Amino acid sequence: MSSIIETQCWPDWLNQTPVGRYLLDWEQQQLDSMVADIFGFHAIQLGLYELKGLRCNRMPQQWLGLNSGEQGMADLALDFTALPFPEQTLDLVVLPHTLELSHDPHATLREVYRVLRPEGRVIIIGFNPNSLWGWRQRRDQFFKRLGGRKIFLSDDIELIGYWRLRDWLRLLDFQIQGGRFGCYRPAVGSQDWLKRLAWMDKAGDRWWPILGSVYMIEAVKQVHGMRLLGPSWRLSRASAAGKAIPNAVPKTGKETFE
Repeated sequence: MSSIIETQCWPDWLNQTPVGRYLLDWEQQQLDSMVADIFGFHAIQLGLYELKGLRCNRMPQQWLGLNSGEQGMADLALDFTALPFPEQTLDLVVLPHTLELSHDPHATLREVYRVLRPEGRVIIIGFNPNSLWGWRQRRDQFFKRLGGRKIFLSDDIELIGYWRLRDWLRLLDFQIQGGRFGCYRPAVGSQDWLKRLAWMDKAGDRWWPILGSVYMIEAVKQVHGMRLLGPSWRLSRASAAGKAIPNAVPKTGKETFE
């Protein structure tokens, strides 16, 4: 079976080709471990019905949002550049190849920042342009302009580099928590060849980690001027000594004591 997408619907490629299933399996495993220990109340995945990005997360409110051009059953049909949530209401947003397929990835990322609570997290998955898959995609695009071959990945996908995305996140005051690369095997067309090349995943993690064909980034929303408030050390010290702690001064100008 060919690994080249025959139509613009690249999720079909994920399910129907060996290399697509290889990619989907890696992303599912990474997300399962990454979201398991992220806590809160409200989480959403934007895009890619085939990936169950929140299945191992324990937040009580979870949604899958798809845009009007995507296939699959979703909880919400959304415009990713204008999410229907008030500011600072979500604790986790998962973006599996969402920015690459967005007509305005900057606006989508700004909207994610708007709806996330302070200390809320975003997880982004993207294809690495500096990889075997990224190089093949650029080669196929070049030959297609000359009237030649089909595209390995969909024409709709605009690859965004790992370091470029990190710069975007920093400009929005996200703090990078971590990143990882994977899928070092070339995009061969058969399951047998994928199995034979399985050694490349272990070797890639050790010897050329930044050349993985797909990457994941986890980032936390930072809000300047905010700090967590805890009990005052003076209050604790005075309480331990058995001293009275004055309350706020009333309008009469006299202090009241407990």
